[in-house]
Amino acid sequence: QLQLVESGGGLVQPGGSLRLSCAASGFTLDYYFIVWFRQAPGKEREGVSCISTTDGTTYYADSVKGRFTISRDKAKNTVYLQMNSAKPEDTAVYYCAADLGKYYTCSAYVRTKNMDYWGKGTLVTVSS
Repeated sequence: QLQLVESGGGLVQPGGSLRLSCAASGFTLDYYFIVWFRQAPGKEREGVSCISTTDGTTYYADSVKGRFTISRDKAKNTVYLQMNSAKPEDTAVYYCAADLGKYYTCSAYVRTKNMDYWGKGTLVTVSS
């Protein structure tokens, strides 16, 4: 069964850090684009970060640039999202998604929701 499973969400104080994980099973993430999306209550789902597992290229939305870092552990078939300097506006359900190549760049992927595989999400709450 092909699936993505997110973990690592929880409650974090403003200014704090959290690391989200996206583990793939049933397939390898080689050659995929992996995108972290988030959806806050009452808002549309938005792409926040992307990594190309082919060449390691990364992309960040302006709202998280300089605070979030996306990375991949090939041996664990897992992608991470390191969240630093968390803000209350980062509160959302975070989803990871994978796509084999409808588009050519991460900048295109963060603007689409047309992905091959989706996880079920993990809730991040930034609050004191």
